[in-house]
Amino acid sequence: MSTVMTLRESNINTPKKRGEYTVCVVGCGRRGLPHACLFAEAGFKVIGVDANQQVTKLMKMGRALFAEPKLNTILKKHIKNGRLIVTKDARKAALKSDVVLFVVPTPIDQKKKPDYSHVEKACKDVGMGLRSGSLVIFASTTGPGVTETLVKETLEIASGLQAGVDFGLAYSPVRVISGQMLQDVTSSSRVVGAVNEQSLKVASLVLSTIVKGELIEVRDTKTAEAVNLFENVYRDINIGLANELASYCEKAGVDISEAQAAANTQPYCHLLIPRIVGGYIPNYSYLLLEETENVNTKFRMLTVARKINDEMLNHTVRLVRDALRLCGKAMRRAKVSVLGVSYRPNVKEPRGSSTRKLVEMLKNKGATVQVYDSIFSYKKLIKLGYPAKRTLAKTVKGADCLVIAVGHDRFKRLSLNKIRFLVRSPAAIVDMGHVIDPEKAVKEGFIYRGVGRGLAAK
Repeated sequence: MSTVMTLRESNINTPKKRGEYTVCVVGCGRRGLPHACLFAEAGFKVIGVDANQQVTKLMKMGRALFAEPKLNTILKKHIKNGRLIVTKDARKAALKSDVVLFVVPTPIDQKKKPDYSHVEKACKDVGMGLRSGSLVIFASTTGPGVTETLVKETLEIASGLQAGVDFGLAYSPVRVISGQMLQDVTSSSRVVGAVNEQSLKVASLVLSTIVKGELIEVRDTKTAEAVNLFENVYRDINIGLANELASYCEKAGVDISEAQAAANTQPYCHLLIPRIVGGYIPNYSYLLLEETENVNTKFRMLTVARKINDEMLNHTVRLVRDALRLCGKAMRRAKVSVLGVSYRPNVKEPRGSSTRKLVEMLKNKGATVQVYDSIFSYKKLIKLGYPAKRTLAKTVKGADCLVIAVGHDRFKRLSLNKIRFLVRSPAAIVDMGHVIDPEKAVKEGFIYRGVGRGLAAK
């Protein structure tokens, strides 16, 4: 009897042929659900598995728990035609599946150590139903070596099967950002590593049905895991460099934006914009730092970059305090309006945002804080636990300081001329998103401070 591990390209080169195979996606969050929908679009039978009852309930109604362009349309279509079904039972789903794709969370705990409890539980549940001849593709973010140890061993113990002999095992990280998930999964290149040649071959064949970008095959799962972390650590370190240069610029009277733009005209210079680092980038760095400890080595550059980037929230608070001082005001009892709660500009995603911590830090210094974000509704902000107002005008009314925490494009169109009549003059603007022209802010009567904007500090 043939199994997916004997798959050839001719077996899945049409949607009708793909309909003979079932793909199980374990973890239907921001990265998993787009995969489930795209596999269904490609013609496969799909089982979406998630331990969160709210997630599965919404999926059955054709809705995602999060906002992502075009995703609900595809989800609703395949829920309706029966090509995509939803369950909480990973064991039963694995019993019916030829391919199991894991996209479960790997959070960082309070001690900045990786928490693989979700991974271990999901592997145990799937392992108890894993069929001989099936393929497992692990796509969660992990430290190098986790797939070949924790994942492989847990699956083998739970199933009684052997990876590379009785079932295939591969690792292929997801290269996506919120707001363009479907596009990124489809068009971005994809790294694939596996425990043996056949697992690599079949995993690449299966992924090629939804990935139109280049499939980059590497020697093993550990290499693929390392590639995933290296890509993101590169950004963390370079943002750390930008933040360090910004600190210099503030004291030296140099405008980082002008200097960065001019420096980047040199073909081999790619300076990033200094900013507060949120989202998943810190997690990738801590995952790699944990693994360097396990092999008794040090990652000095990354350690320093993490300290620099973590310090940016404290630096923001210092800029607020300095700006208020120039207004003749103290932080205690000052009213501060914080704009932006997303983890990055122009995306409706609050998870991983540093704004929550910033709000608490300002409150701890005695400030009264109000929050606004043009992308989120008032009800959503309240639900997220922010001290929000219904409108921008109400948020900034009587404010002593405006903090642009996230550089949404919409904030570039703020009418400072109108805002100056709402704030309690003299008032300050602290621009961490590089969206306000310092000269215009000063012209409208504001005290301006911005990360790396040394010229405005004169």
